[in-house]
Amino acid sequence: MSAVTLETNDRLLTVRPGGGMGPDLAEHLATHGTLSIPARDDTDWRTGIQRAVSASGLLGRGGAGFPSALKWDAVRRGRRRPMVVVNAMEGEPASAKDRVLLSYAPHLVLDGAEVVAAVVGASEIVICVAEDNRTAAAAVERAVTERMRAGIARRRMSVRRPPSRYVAGEESALVSWLDDKRGLPMLRVDKSVPLQVSRRPVVVHNVETLSQVALIARHGPDWFRRVGTPEAPGSTLVTVSGAVRSPGVFEVELGTPVVDIVRRAGLETELAGVLLGGYGGAWLHPSRLATPYAPGPLSAVGATLGVGIVIALPVGSCGITETARIARYMAGESAGQCGPCVYGLPAIATDLEQLAAGRADSAVLERIRARATAIEGRGACRHPDGVVRLVRSALAVFADDVAAHAQGRPCPGHSAGSVLRFPDGHLASRRAS
Repeated sequence: MSAVTLETNDRLLTVRPGGGMGPDLAEHLATHGTLSIPARDDTDWRTGIQRAVSASGLLGRGGAGFPSALKWDAVRRGRRRPMVVVNAMEGEPASAKDRVLLSYAPHLVLDGAEVVAAVVGASEIVICVAEDNRTAAAAVERAVTERMRAGIARRRMSVRRPPSRYVAGEESALVSWLDDKRGLPMLRVDKSVPLQVSRRPVVVHNVETLSQVALIARHGPDWFRRVGTPEAPGSTLVTVSGAVRSPGVFEVELGTPVVDIVRRAGLETELAGVLLGGYGGAWLHPSRLATPYAPGPLSAVGATLGVGIVIALPVGSCGITETARIARYMAGESAGQCGPCVYGLPAIATDLEQLAAGRADSAVLERIRARATAIEGRGACRHPDGVVRLVRSALAVFADDVAAHAQGRPCPGHSAGSVLRFPDGHLASRRAS
């Protein structure tokens, strides 16, 4: 991923001339000003912050899009002091926004965590950064040390380093790792019941969500709503890659047409499609590129914001082959505890690989659709559901190519190199070629 690319109306990130990392605490305070958080429980302040975040319409930026303030009520009902967990795992290979935020604005993330901790009455903040993300971990560790030395760290803060796996960032898996080191997703029938670590209720937030909370606490909900749309207010970070000149992390207003986001990254060629939301997201047909980048409009065309990923697929690449690569990768990233992932995802990946190569039998499409139906909604987490959504979107968006591949006539792009990103050494790109 190239250096950070930002819009001129950026709110979350301020990059110093020369592109250096930062800022330190002094620069952070000079840019954003101090954040007033009461040293002791203050009911009026706590109620005011919760109302402000609720009125802002802030939705979680970690993928689920859940109203942020609603998470706080459940953890305040228990008898034990809650814990705030900062989810900076960023298991999506194509995403870079979390590591960028921690590297360029760590104090904004920690401000947001402090605000949430004060609202819910937490005594501890734990920042979880994947074990292979050394740069971001070092940045946030420096920021924690600065705050402690300056005497503004109101609660105990620590940085933890869970394993670097795709599902490790799913919030129940992350809390499981903190509690017993197993790191397995949990089947949660009632999500109003808070997760727990050592019987303490836990509230988990993505780093971008916390950054937005810090800004709302400073400037209020009306300021937050100056950009975006009434239904989807605010700005958001998007990682753009694929057939663009300047891949990177962009801050954009919600409601911006998808095509404008791709153009801002330097669109280089005609597109066969755009992958939105990450490897558990969905393909968008080129005819739909004017769709506003916001939850409602994207849902109406079968797509999703997901974790803020936009991948431009050029004409000449094969959407079926790229989907097979993702399916194989996602099959390998299963937690290994549920049949839909253990058996269903590898089977779908194999069918897609055969289809991509033009070597599938006549029943392959019927089999893929049947397996998708059998898998959907039956996992302990949403990991298999994301793959099902992706595969179904590929069969629809690349329908003409699907028909040709199924007849043994694969498109020339099936042997082209991938525009996707996978962890170093992963076999997904080779297995699908």
